[in-house]
Amino acid sequence: MNTRNSLSLIFAALVLATASGCAVTRGQETVGAYVDDTAITTSVKARFLDNRSVDGTSISVETLNGTVMLSGFAKNANEKAMAETLAWKANGVKAVKNEIAIRP
Repeated sequence: MNTRNSLSLIFAALVLATASGCAVTRGQETVGAYVDDTAITTSVKARFLDNRSVDGTSISVETLNGTVMLSGFAKNANEKAMAETLAWKANGVKAVKNEIAIRP
């Protein structure tokens, strides 16, 4: 009976480790890169919230393999440019794609 419980626990641990590994990697990057990208996204969003000239709630930030994608809406060209500048200042950023639209 004790051996059966041990085997069940080992099997459950293997299933959980395998399933969570697939969810984290998104099929496009390693677990370490995923963690790095999450840190970059958090850093960029924090910079937006600290800067009064950028409305951080209107701009979305996504990061994949060090490339930051900015999307959403800006009030003017200065806000769009400032968002890109702030994104470049985050540690680990390799590229920035600025797809922010300017609201008329």
